[in-house]
Amino acid sequence: MRVLAAGDRFVLPELLAGALDAELGGAADVRRLELPWPVVPFGPVAEVDEASGDEDTMIDALDGAEACVTQMAPVTAKILDNAPGLRLVAVARGGPVNVDVAAASERGVRVCYAPGRNATATAEYTVGLMLAVLRRIPETHAALAGRREWGGRYYTYESTGLELEGTPVGLVGGGAVGSRVARILAGFGADVQVYDPYLPDGGGAASLDDLLRRSRVVSLHARLTADNRAMIGARELALMPPGSVLVNCARGPLLDEDALCDALDSGHLLGAGLDTFAVEPPPADSRLFGMPGVVMTPHLGGASRAVAEKAARIVAAEVGRLHRGEPLAHCLNPA
Repeated sequence: MRVLAAGDRFVLPELLAGALDAELGGAADVRRLELPWPVVPFGPVAEVDEASGDEDTMIDALDGAEACVTQMAPVTAKILDNAPGLRLVAVARGGPVNVDVAAASERGVRVCYAPGRNATATAEYTVGLMLAVLRRIPETHAALAGRREWGGRYYTYESTGLELEGTPVGLVGGGAVGSRVARILAGFGADVQVYDPYLPDGGGAASLDDLLRRSRVVSLHARLTADNRAMIGARELALMPPGSVLVNCARGPLLDEDALCDALDSGHLLGAGLDTFAVEPPPADSRLFGMPGVVMTPHLGGASRAVAEKAARIVAAEVGRLHRGEPLAHCLNPA
């Protein structure tokens, strides 16, 4: 069985190949390809989004392959037309946006993905970002390490931040990440409530508005859909208590960034922690740069070595199931 391990600088080709060897016991002829992401940003390739590499390179690399395991490689209709032996594309991420799933289905190619691969990493990062904003860790680090300022003023009552213990924290979304954040926050003694319209009881909160009104910290964990873009805008931010904090490690377009900047400028919000943005990277003239109380990181919530290793094992397991004739575990187009 010939398999293409089209890795990148995060989910390394060596990780994919090693996981395939462990799964198949050396029964596969594994070809390795390294794509340039994240050193080179991803982008659209033909009809697919968030891909790294090009069609011609993939066509050459897939010659004779029955399966492809990848995180970022483009799999377009053109590529599929030139890979007649391909039976499976297993994508080492939460959604295969780099694959033309409709074209794959038409050609009998199964498409799998890796749900939950980065849920723990993102949950831990979310709580870290909360603490960074609430306790002003980056700001005081910059004052001491950059300006040699001991910063006694940060010890004044009005400059100190909130503890998580006893603080009402509202989570918008109770899925794989949100539920883990709730468990971590329970260890801090936070007063956690969840709003998720997809859960049977709405997650516990009666409505999003109710959640916002009671929460000193609000953290977003919803999947982005056509219906929830800018779900947190000026009206929703105004419902939050004065001096509150907003955290977004989910998707940037869930939040109206201009409305957030207005709420920070006015002093209504104490701060914000942002790992995702409406446009990535944010444009040079974004109001977020230099906004007081904002901690910004470049979409790193789901980046850990454990995530890359876990993702490689998940997709390799799908190739193993294909090889053994077993049902696939995470297939989007099984029929």
